[in-house]
Amino acid sequence: MRTRVSNMLGIRYPIVQGGMMWVGRAELAAAVSNAGGLGVLTALTQPSPQALRDEIARCRAMTDRPFGVNLTILPSANPPPYEAYLDAIIESGVKILETAGNNPKEFIQKAKAAGVTILHKCTSVRHALSAQRNGVDIVSIDGFECAGHPGEDDVPGLVLIPIAVAALNIPVIASGGIGDGRGMAAALALGAEGVNMGTRFCATQEAPIHDNVKQMMVQLTERDTNLIFRTLKNTGRVLRNKVSNEVVAKERRPGGVEFAEIHPLVMGARGRRALETGNIDDGLIWGGQVVGLIHDIPSCAELLQRMARECRDSLAAANTCF
Repeated sequence: MRTRVSNMLGIRYPIVQGGMMWVGRAELAAAVSNAGGLGVLTALTQPSPQALRDEIARCRAMTDRPFGVNLTILPSANPPPYEAYLDAIIESGVKILETAGNNPKEFIQKAKAAGVTILHKCTSVRHALSAQRNGVDIVSIDGFECAGHPGEDDVPGLVLIPIAVAALNIPVIASGGIGDGRGMAAALALGAEGVNMGTRFCATQEAPIHDNVKQMMVQLTERDTNLIFRTLKNTGRVLRNKVSNEVVAKERRPGGVEFAEIHPLVMGARGRRALETGNIDDGLIWGGQVVGLIHDIPSCAELLQRMARECRDSLAAANTCF
């Protein structure tokens, strides 16, 4: 399956495992890369730049295939040392960087000077065009179906992907709502040259999260997500559980809610605890509408091989219509 994305990243299948907080660890990234996709470590899952160096070394011991590191840059009252994390990535010899959030031009220039290929995730074409002007190599465009932060425009992938492809000169990866080969075939037909998946990779054997969470994803439907932080203009899509239901209820009250009131519910430490202990109502569990397409917990190798087969079959079936 050859596209500009697979050629640029040196991978067999143009399938990228998106960076996910607490989930993007060496076990999962190495498994995805060994299966022919691009595994991605999440930098800020590690408590320090040195810990990230150690995790990169651990991943490299598990695979000889390309893998990347995600560095998400967000406004914060107490921001982590982003540049030190970037230095750890560069100095460790990682040649693929997935960025998200803010897109500082100086970080791009520093990474590019070190020969790093930059894949930037965004939720709108205007931000994708800005990223292209700043020198990123590939844009991953997130449709409204996605987990995490889908932006405030509410444009789904079926519309967003072809608009982005038409507007950009660099390759586009489709993200959000993709969990099988049929979705991959649709993305390729819309002009994307690869796909990015997060939620689907959580429900794999190698994902370093509790089996209760994986089974939850198998059981949920496409209707079982919540949009939180809507009233705060920082929309996030998470799986439906007691915590996210409570957040939504507070936001729907007349007059809305101050972030300070819901902060104890949405703290990252609670979400991490839920993923690790399997108490699925203990914190936020980020996930997209693609949970409606998750019916099993395969290995990463089984998932990617199946997706490639389904993608080819779907494109061949569509071709018989003409």
